[in-house]
Amino acid sequence: LKMSWFWLYLPLHLLMATCLCHSIKAPTTSSQQSFKTDLFNFYHSLILADGKETTVHLLKDIPKRYYFVLEEGRVLAPFSITVTPCDVPIEWSILVYKSPPGFPGKATPGDHDTQEVSKSQKAPSMVSTIFNYKGNSVETYMGMSSHSALYLLEFLSTERDTHITVYLTTDTTSGHLYPELPMDPRIDVIGIGHTTVTLTWKHSPSVLQHRESIQYCLLVNEKHNYKSLCAAETAIRSSGMKLPPTLALSLSPYLLEPQQVMILSNSELSIINKVSSGEVRQVCMGSRNTYTVPNLSPSTQYYFDVFIVNLLTNASAAYTGTFARTLEEPEPKVTELKDGKVIHVVLDGKKQKFYSLQYQARHKKIHFTFQLCQGQIRVHVTRNGKTVASENLSGLRYLSLKGKLLDTYLVQLRSTEESNSSVKVQASPHFHKPLFPLLPESLKIKSFSKLRTCRSVTIAWLGTQEESKYCVYRKRIEEDQIWRELQSADRCSGPESRHKSEKVLCKYFYDLNLQRAVTTETIKGLEAGTFYLFDVYLFGPSGIPVRYHSKVVKTRKKC
Repeated sequence: LKMSWFWLYLPLHLLMATCLCHSIKAPTTSSQQSFKTDLFNFYHSLILADGKETTVHLLKDIPKRYYFVLEEGRVLAPFSITVTPCDVPIEWSILVYKSPPGFPGKATPGDHDTQEVSKSQKAPSMVSTIFNYKGNSVETYMGMSSHSALYLLEFLSTERDTHITVYLTTDTTSGHLYPELPMDPRIDVIGIGHTTVTLTWKHSPSVLQHRESIQYCLLVNEKHNYKSLCAAETAIRSSGMKLPPTLALSLSPYLLEPQQVMILSNSELSIINKVSSGEVRQVCMGSRNTYTVPNLSPSTQYYFDVFIVNLLTNASAAYTGTFARTLEEPEPKVTELKDGKVIHVVLDGKKQKFYSLQYQARHKKIHFTFQLCQGQIRVHVTRNGKTVASENLSGLRYLSLKGKLLDTYLVQLRSTEESNSSVKVQASPHFHKPLFPLLPESLKIKSFSKLRTCRSVTIAWLGTQEESKYCVYRKRIEEDQIWRELQSADRCSGPESRHKSEKVLCKYFYDLNLQRAVTTETIKGLEAGTFYLFDVYLFGPSGIPVRYHSKVVKTRKKC
């Protein structure tokens, strides 16, 4: 009788283990081997916490086991288990060890040995697999136990090392860790444009009940849909990025990585991750269930996933993802180039769009002239659809091409930097009178340090074999203005944009011997210890100027 009371005070999981120990004594060899394995599994398992989400790390081909116990005292004990794979598909199952009728503690002293043998013979019926699954979807098992039982969960990854989250709860009446999804969890695409997609989805019951602590977050990528926020974060990390935790999607502050861009406007947080497979965008928009995704690329397929996130617990639930392809970009407007006419093109660096010019040849030889005014520009030229030239422009560029009569040339220009860029373009027959003057080998201005004084500076520049007009201008600047002046200089602008007081002189010169086609000029009347910006303009027969590269010189402070 005393032994019976001892059994009653044992915890259920020790009781189960004792039962397994007794069962090993059974005379049947197969039963012995089976329960030795069960006992080994039990003692190499971890306790699964109730009411808490647990992260489980799995090594390839090595199973991991957790157990939990449903205690006596309740007629019906409901419970649920939710498993979220965060990467590759996994296998998982639930095994139950049930207490058989007449378990030790209810036995009489006289027949204890007999019952012990009979229990070992009946023991195999105590263990059963009640659930198993293989895949990468979020799965929830809901069960009901009418008596005490020990449950064993086994997880296995056969593809590679991975991690999952597991949530067990035996309290199904006091709310849910995970936000609830609506009866129809699909995302609907209600509008598609060239660079936008408009989405809508049905409200989660959780948002309607707990508006302040629940919000929607959208993930956009060009690869595929994700079945959980955990899986999406893992995929982004595996592409070489460090991603903030899930709570980052709930507007919590954190440090962004160099590959990330964060945009906060109108109470929306947008995080753009630059990865090898394209951009991955995360946008949280509070409790709104309609959103237009902006700034997409034309003719591109995007995948959209909406997650409902609990800001208090970090738990999330995923709507059924969708995808859409943006419309093709309309054909750009083409400007017609006419013989000898100069077109000044200004390009918006932020939009990164091509500006197209078309020219139909009336002669076999064609001459294109490009004068880069500001910024950086890439030019692409095709003849009847085939590429004949593609390069970055620098200064003044002449491009001579030979083809057939009525060939169609398409010139496409694009800014290669975010700031605005501009260029002048001319197309004409090869024998046409040149628009720009004959240029020297270099457009650099040289200054002589040894010839500098407190009141004067001597500069030099190259000329050509053609007699041309050269005009020199100067401008006093501060030291902190030098970089801005040099970067913002419009190389296409002529002296008409300068103040009259900045003009120093104009002169003509040339030399048939290019080795001697050099001129110098000493500019006097300057102030000591002062920075000056010097410019030289070259005028050809057409009167259109070419600006040499600006030169900054500082006069001596003491003489």
